Amino acid sequence: MNLRIPGPTPVPQEVLSALSGPMINHRGPEFAAIQNKVTEGLKKVFGTKNDMIILTSSGTGGLEAAMANTLSPGERVVVISIGEFGERLIKIAKAYGADVVPVSFPYGSAADPDKVRQVLKSETKVNTVYLTHNETSTGVTNDLRSLAKVIKGEFNKTIVVDGVSSISSLPLPVDEWEIDIAISGSQKGWMTPPGLAMLSVSPRAWETIAKAKCPRFYFDLKMAKESADKGETPWTPAISIFYGLNTGLDLLFKEGLGSVYERHASIGAHTRQAVKAMGLQLFADERYASNTVTAIKIPEGVDWKAFNTTMRKEHGVVLGGGQGAIAGKIFRIGHLGFFTQKEIDDCLAAVKTVMGTMGGLKAPARSA
Repeated sequence: MNLRIPGPTPVPQEVLSALSGPMINHRGPEFAAIQNKVTEGLKKVFGTKNDMIILTSSGTGGLEAAMANTLSPGERVVVISIGEFGERLIKIAKAYGADVVPVSFPYGSAADPDKVRQVLKSETKVNTVYLTHNETSTGVTNDLRSLAKVIKGEFNKTIVVDGVSSISSLPLPVDEWEIDIAISGSQKGWMTPPGLAMLSVSPRAWETIAKAKCPRFYFDLKMAKESADKGETPWTPAISIFYGLNTGLDLLFKEGLGSVYERHASIGAHTRQAVKAMGLQLFADERYASNTVTAIKIPEGVDWKAFNTTMRKEHGVVLGGGQGAIAGKIFRIGHLGFFTQKEIDDCLAAVKTVMGTMGGLKAPARSA
């Protein structure tokens, strides 16, 4: 099966083998050793000297942990949204009783730093800003460096970033860009199965956390840090996923982070060019197109369900569909983490064949 969704992503054999490691005492020295090694590896990829918290949960659990630990009921916060995962941040904040100021942009576009600046000028009571770096629902990567310069550099706000699908595939140097909390998930570019969320937490973030009044227990970051300092986790960790992530980190460092980023940039450009050469239209503003997932408009007259079923049954390709307001209007090709050029090209060839059969290629098709 050619799994071309933007997570969970395919897992290399080395990681699969590592997952079969024996169960160990999560309060013992063996687990402490692997947790400490993974923590140091994560700090290197995040580009941070800040505290690193590892939670047994999905990426969304990491997002909820960030919200629960930085919010107080009734607190006014800004949430920047460019897609369904930005909308998820809004929903989580509202679930914890926040007074949310949504700063939303049309799907397919990136957040405009000037608009964010204007909002923050008027929202003087806001302390914290939440946003997504890489919006996989639309195939857009925000210019986080520019946004952070506004949010942190001009207004000195606590900044919390959903980097679930970007960190380890796209550059997000946490300390350089002054990100207070950055969150990622093991099932994305880390080449590991789902099960772990990772959060970097800055000294400024700990100050915000100390003032926050929302209830939390399982996701209490202060409790998690106290346990991590002892080489433990507060609750039973996903030991097997720690084994896998440890090996996934080894593979990333063997390739070299610069090479990893270049590989993703190259395949992103290759995929977009091939899609356009078929006569299909990209959904994302190409200036901000993600190098981890390509979103493509479904041509008029082509039924998404029929297209998706044919791709799966006849070509063994599993695609991502549209979410929320754009369900049935786009499809997505994931290319992050562990993949080969051949897998992407096989996917593109299948798209061309099936779209051609369904009458979706309006322009003269050229070789992908």
